[in-house]
Amino acid sequence: MTRLRRCALPWTALAAFVCSTTCTRTDERRAEPPSRVVDGSAAGATALVVSQNAARPFAMTSSDDATAPVDAGSLDAGPLDAADGASVDSDPMDLHVTTKEALRGLFEIKKLTEKEQKVILPEHFLSGVLGVDGPAHTSQGNRAVAQHTISRERCLRGLSGVVIQTAEQREKCGAENMVPVSFAGKPAWFCVDVFEFPNKACELPFVWVPPTYAKKMCELQGKRLCTQGEWSLACRGDPDGAPDRRYAYGETLDLDVCHTNRGHRTACSVRDAKTAWATCATDTEPSGALPRCRSRFGVFDQHGNVAEILTRKEADGSVVSQLKGSAWFYRQVAREPDKPPKPGTTAETYPDHCNFDPRWHVEPIENAWHVNYHLGFRCCKTIP
Repeated sequence: MTRLRRCALPWTALAAFVCSTTCTRTDERRAEPPSRVVDGSAAGATALVVSQNAARPFAMTSSDDATAPVDAGSLDAGPLDAADGASVDSDPMDLHVTTKEALRGLFEIKKLTEKEQKVILPEHFLSGVLGVDGPAHTSQGNRAVAQHTISRERCLRGLSGVVIQTAEQREKCGAENMVPVSFAGKPAWFCVDVFEFPNKACELPFVWVPPTYAKKMCELQGKRLCTQGEWSLACRGDPDGAPDRRYAYGETLDLDVCHTNRGHRTACSVRDAKTAWATCATDTEPSGALPRCRSRFGVFDQHGNVAEILTRKEADGSVVSQLKGSAWFYRQVAREPDKPPKPGTTAETYPDHCNFDPRWHVEPIENAWHVNYHLGFRCCKTIP
């Protein structure tokens, strides 16, 4: 696998950026968390159904009466066309923003003290990291060669009535769009973003981000990168204690459940970062656009869309980058666990199941600069 690297930016603020999720508490409790529900109307307003009593996400009826929990695998994507009488869907390419400022507007950072502001210089850091002009900056990919096919409105219709986060989960995690994760019968010790960064329903995930900067961006939100063990548990486990699954959505590989069945449309050269930017299309879809691609904890897109940056602790105590998951072109490299590649396959293949343990681009997390057009991340947070 070709190693694409980004040079580190020479900012003293990065050396001083040692703030973790424990340095400043950001989980201030609110007596009544606001209800947020994804509204499937073509108007695009987002309304997240929130149940005060649910232990896990479930679907709600149109009358807002709670139904029995519905497995995410039974939910289908929204229809291609807008409902009768509704406005026509926007162009899916409108989701791909064209300015650094628009990228910055897709996520929030935690409140910092005056001293932290002076030491960390968060906006200076983010201004240097984000950009739409090439592989030296984190973005949604090269818009000039990308293709997105699901509009914001269609994505929202597919999520209509799907509970992204309950009020109880919001209180437990202290942040929006996160869910607690635990072993069966044990208390949860961490929360995980339900979507890939920027962790927003029906927004495109960020790519071209080196692990070292992904770590800093999570920390600016009062979070951290997920560990490999946490990510795998959120993928395979069940909050009600049912047996683990091989994939987030079930036991059998199904390339149509997640955004894994597209393939490269054009020749993609990864000789170096500049060539990859110019030739490799980031053909992602908005987060949550395939609602069946969801674990039983409520985490979306752990298979497909973009691969993800994690951390792993080595035997000597050092922490390194760990890349995991798959991207939209996984069908080109797909393989079932414990089975040989399909006859005629010449590319390297791998089994993208929850517990797959690759060793791709392993680097010390404080000095990890591998980037790619199909590599993103999501954040986790330790529960106090």
